[in-house]
Order: sequence, then C-alpha cells, then structure tokens
Amino acid sequence: MSRYLSNRGGTQAQKVRFDEEAIPDEDEVGGTLKLRPSDSNITEDQEPFMGVKVRRKASIHRDYIGDYVDVPSRPYLMRILEKQGDKKVLFADTVLKFTSTGKMKRRILLVTDFAIYIVDPESGALKRRIALAAVEKLCLSELSDNFLAIIIPTEYDLLMASTRKTEIVTILVDATKSQSDYELDVLFSNRFEYNATSELVKEVQFEQVEAGVKTRISRK
Repeated sequence: MSRYLSNRGGTQAQKVRFDEEAIPDEDEVGGTLKLRPSDSNITEDQEPFMGVKVRRKASIHRDYIGDYVDVPSRPYLMRILEKQGDKKVLFADTVLKFTSTGKMKRRILLVTDFAIYIVDPESGALKRRIALAAVEKLCLSELSDNFLAIIIPTEYDLLMASTRKTEIVTILVDATKSQSDYELDVLFSNRFEYNATSELVKEVQFEQVEAGVKTRISRK
C-alpha cells in the first residue's frame, strides 16, 4: 500500500490511511469554479485544465479509459515508445506543464509501466523521459484543484495541471508498486515546494476562497 501523507493546517506530514475520497475529483459534471495561478495568463483553451469542479461520491466508482489521445493513431508517439523499448501505455492525455519561468505549455503525458514521457504535441518531440524508479513522491493540495507535482530527487521536478489528476495518481502508484514493490508517497498539503530546475525552488500555495481555489506559485 502506498503511503498517503497529509499536511493539514501546516502541521508536519502524518501517515494516513488511503482513502480515494481524499483525492479531489476533477472530471465530474458540477458547479465549475475558476482557478488562476498568480502572475499567469490563461488562454481560453487552457481553462478546462485550470477549472475546479464539485466532486460527486459516485466518481470513485467510474472506470478509467487510460488512453485519451489514441496513441496508436499518432506515429510520432509510437516512434518514441519504440525507440525507448516501451510497449505498454497505461495512460496518455494532454496536460498543462509549468515551465521554470511559470509559463504553461500544452504537452502530452504518457505513462508506461517503466517511465513517464512528456511530448510536445506540435513538434512531436520528446521533451523529457522520467523513469518511474526515479520518482520519490507525488504532491497534491487538499482542495479540489487540478495541480499535481511529481518529485524526482535526482533531477528536477514536474508540476502540471490535469483534469484527470486522480487517474494519473492512481496509475503512477499502481505502476510503481507493480514494478518495484516500492511504496510511492502521496503528500496532501496546501503548501508544498518543488524544484522547477536543479537550482530553482518554488513554493505552491493553495487557499479555499468563496470563488473557488486561489493558487500562488512563488520563488523560495
């Protein structure tokens, strides 16, 4: 069982029993609120990624599709996987990746049973490959937003926004456990740090406000 940690109220993270209802759901139909990171310009096509939606309990019972971009129909994705020797795609979807300067880039996220891939959908270029074995933990807020940070101690970390965050977390936890028997940590906190580059540390803060979730990304 993976270790799910909570940092509620600014206290030190504690181990807690896994409960899927602790992970906010972003895919269900409901009252949509708006989430806007500070100092960011969100275009109309980015809005779905940044939205906050009301969770329904039934959502934890829904089936996951896994491949939302139809990988076999995209030759450039197949070439990347073939070159790396990966054949089993567990998840594929478009996400928003945050750059070290705070800009948001549309990327295709691929998760196989061995690695995480970040691909530029416009150029078809592989931007990054992260071995699952290199991932130490996942960081999420305790609120209903779409942010997810993947922490990689030997490299720099990955901050993204996805409307399918819950599915990504589930797949990464299961894949890591299946391949290495390693218990991937999942940290729930309304304030966490990540390495935007090997030398640049940023902090993400989340706050529940009347209009939704207020998010701030700042340098440390």
